[in-house]
Amino acid sequence: MITTDAYAFRDVLPLGGRLMGLDVGSKTIGTALCDAGWHFANPAALIRRTKFTRDKAALADLIAGQAVRGLVIGLPLNLDGTDSPRTQSTRAFARNCEDMGPPILLWDERWSTQAVERQMIAEDRSRARRADLVDKMAASYILQGAIDALANVTER
Repeated sequence: MITTDAYAFRDVLPLGGRLMGLDVGSKTIGTALCDAGWHFANPAALIRRTKFTRDKAALADLIAGQAVRGLVIGLPLNLDGTDSPRTQSTRAFARNCEDMGPPILLWDERWSTQAVERQMIAEDRSRARRADLVDKMAASYILQGAIDALANVTER
């Protein structure tokens, strides 16, 4: 199941469970994990993109190793909310991951990278260190936004 509907996603996970957030880029996939009660998201692994089959295998290993029940994938919409070529690429990535098992929530990530960059600059992190962290921090930002919203989803 792939959806942009938080209600539908929550419906298939009524007992919660660990979620994994993904920030899918052309060179890397940033990952983040949250606790089973959907309280806190934390940056996890950074996957360097190679061939899709290897990327998918790395994700499958993380999903199995961390008992992940659902995926939240950042959806890079244009500022006006329309799709871009990156949005289409991310949707294709999600479709290709659908057979891994966990339901997938596509989550608006328009401001995630900028917010994380500003935060790291405020923390006075070096440019090189920011480059190493930005994708998995963005995944954490995306996942935290989704779990905050999911915590407030009770009924339609």
